[in-house]
Amino acid sequence: MSVRLTWVQPEDLIGHELRQAAEDGRNASAVEARWFAAGGDPAPAAAGASASPAPPHLRALAERLLDELAAQPSPLVLAEPTSLALIKRACSHWPEPSSAPSPAPPGTAPGPAAPSAAHTPGPLRQRATRPGKAPRPDARAAPDHGATDRAATPGLGERLHAAWLGRAAGCLLGKPVEKLPLPAIRALARATGNWPLTTWFTAKGVPPALAAAHPWNRRSAATSLAENIDGMPEDDDLDHALLALLLLKRYGPGFTTADVARLWLDELPAGRAFTAERVAYRNLLSGLEPPLTATHRNPFREWIGARIRADVHGWTHPGDPAAAAEQVHRDATLTHTANGVYAAMFTAAVLAAAASGSCDVHQSLAAGLTVVPPDSRLARAVRFGIATARAHADFDTVTDRLHTAYGAYHWVHAVPNAALLSAALTHADGDFTLSICRAVSGGWDTDSNGATAGSVAGLLAGHPDRIPERWTSPLKNRLATSVGSFDGTGFDTLATLTHDLVHHPDPQEAHRP
Repeated sequence: MSVRLTWVQPEDLIGHELRQAAEDGRNASAVEARWFAAGGDPAPAAAGASASPAPPHLRALAERLLDELAAQPSPLVLAEPTSLALIKRACSHWPEPSSAPSPAPPGTAPGPAAPSAAHTPGPLRQRATRPGKAPRPDARAAPDHGATDRAATPGLGERLHAAWLGRAAGCLLGKPVEKLPLPAIRALARATGNWPLTTWFTAKGVPPALAAAHPWNRRSAATSLAENIDGMPEDDDLDHALLALLLLKRYGPGFTTADVARLWLDELPAGRAFTAERVAYRNLLSGLEPPLTATHRNPFREWIGARIRADVHGWTHPGDPAAAAEQVHRDATLTHTANGVYAAMFTAAVLAAAASGSCDVHQSLAAGLTVVPPDSRLARAVRFGIATARAHADFDTVTDRLHTAYGAYHWVHAVPNAALLSAALTHADGDFTLSICRAVSGGWDTDSNGATAGSVAGLLAGHPDRIPERWTSPLKNRLATSVGSFDGTGFDTLATLTHDLVHHPDPQEAHRP
């Protein structure tokens, strides 16, 4: 009996790499023809491995073709660099630290329209625009407090507590429908009177024929449907936030990408890593070092995995989106390139702005765009998501437009999920329930989008008590994990640990009198 290890078999990777080649402009038609002529199959649509292993000659061919595809340069490399220096050079609005905190906005504008640049509060220091390059309307600099004492940010502890709860609740909401197509999500929710989505999914009341046609995520249904929730079950969207806590505690904010690798080998069970993270883990065990860990036979390098590792980097830099983005870049490049890295940088910057307590959701999204190359696919997707959300009052219409525009991408790719996340947050206008429900109801990577939306919306709520109890009570202030000694830890404790990292970013400092 064979063991079908997911996300690493060459015969499964080749289909994903062919898709990646088409997305980044490489001509892979000859390679694709050779693969299918030899009897190769497309990549599995949802699972991480095909049902049966390939024969030895086909697996060997897949390995050769993967290396051939890797040798083809992408024509998008200039618009989508991975190096931090080139990313910053491409971002004409890269935020600079401000000498003083920005005042809180005088009020929240009605509706989901972002404030104009003229009405954005606080000092907006940015790099000079390059000659001949006009500022982009959605890439303006956002308030930035990098030079202030981050630990003294008023109310930060409560915001962090709300962010941890929000991340867990949003993730848990999306778990039972992960991998399901959009029509199935809508049908299951409508069958129980829960559309538009306003609360947890349930199997109670779903007709048997519908349940058989669209089964819940088999790994998650037992712990994430309303009738089954008993605390926060383990999920990689939370595991990686815990790993980031350990990373900063062990190595401080000056950690290197190699430190991330060391931590994973010490603390992350290999079976709890998926897609790009599992490939990078395999590459480490094979003796490869960063940045090769992100590129060697890794067709998932622009998927969403680095984004789910961004939260703690953003939370611990309240008001300093640039520092948050630079820090998460060192984490992300262990496993990802280009748009996969930008998704993490965008998210960390959004969270850093929201953590300041002086930015609304629209200003936070604008801060995120300042650290993403404006001509990249991810930046365009974010701008499209925001614009589409502003243009339509009905979020189902927004979702349909996004799926029409980005439906050709894999459902875990960073680009479509960035468009959906930005649209959901924009449309919800800061409301917690609307934020996580819109993010999950849009499909694609439902648990990851719900988690990030909940993290942002939790920060904006500002206090755990401002999150509706139906989202926090079932969590029972307890999460399950296989990371370190965190199993069973409460979200209040995690918030305190995170706040301590803001107070004592140097791991040696925490032990000084």
